[in-house]
Amino acid sequence: MHLHGIHHLTAITADARSNHDFYTRVLGMRLVKKTVNQDDTSVYHLFYGDGVGSPGTGLTFFDWQDEREHRGTNSIVRTALRVSGANAMHYWAARFENEAVPHGPVHELDGRWHLDFEDPEGQRLSLVEEDRAFFFHPWSGSPVPAAHQIQGLGPVTISVRDLEPTDRFLTKILAMQSARSYVATDSPRVTVQVYEMGEGGPAAELHVRADPDLPPALPCPAPAACTMSPFASRMRPMASGRSAWASGPAAR
Repeated sequence: MHLHGIHHLTAITADARSNHDFYTRVLGMRLVKKTVNQDDTSVYHLFYGDGVGSPGTGLTFFDWQDEREHRGTNSIVRTALRVSGANAMHYWAARFENEAVPHGPVHELDGRWHLDFEDPEGQRLSLVEEDRAFFFHPWSGSPVPAAHQIQGLGPVTISVRDLEPTDRFLTKILAMQSARSYVATDSPRVTVQVYEMGEGGPAAELHVRADPDLPPALPCPAPAACTMSPFASRMRPMASGRSAWASGPAAR
C-alpha cells in the first residue's frame, strides 16, 4: 500500500476572525467545518476546502493566541495551492494587487507557473499551475469565479539542514519516489529535492530544501502563529479495511 497524495495540511492562527475573512473572502475557499481541538476544547479548529470538502483540498487552522513564528530550517516553509492554468495566475495576481496581499511576480519554477504570497499573519503560500486534468467541486458561494477557484493543495515545501536522513525516511519508510531536483529561486546554493506519492503531480509532491547554513526555526512555548503542522497524506484502503502500514509500507 502506498501514499497517493496530500489529504490536508494544518497550520496555526492567532486571529481566527481575520483568518476566516482572508481564506473565504480573498481566497474564495469554503469554510467546510468549524470545530474545536480535541485536546483543548477552548481552541477553535477551522477547516477550509472546495465546495464539498474533498480529500486533498483541506487547509485547516487551530486558533492559538501566540507570537509569530521564528523562521528557519527544520520546518514547513511554503504551502502551494493548485489553480488551473496561466489565465488563473493573471487573475490572482490582479486580485492580490486589489486586496493589498503581499505577493511576488508570476514566475516559472520546476516547470510550472507559480505565484508566491502571504496571508495576513505571514503564512507563506503559493499558487501553482495544475498541469493535469483534475476534478474538483467549485463552491457556489465563492467570490472567485469557478474557473479560477483554488482546486486543492499543491506541493508542500519543507526545509532541513541534512537531506540524507529525510531522504531515507521518505523513500524507505513512506515509500515515496525521489523524482527530480531543482535550484531554489532565493538561493542558488540551495537544492530542492522533489518526492512523489502515487502517480505524482502537484497534488502528490513533497519538496525538500537542503538548507545547511540556515539556523533552525526557533522553538516557542506553544505552536507559533502561522507555522505549519505536519501534513496528512491520502492512501487507498485495503479490501479488508485494514492498513498495511504497520507491517511495512515500503515493502508493498
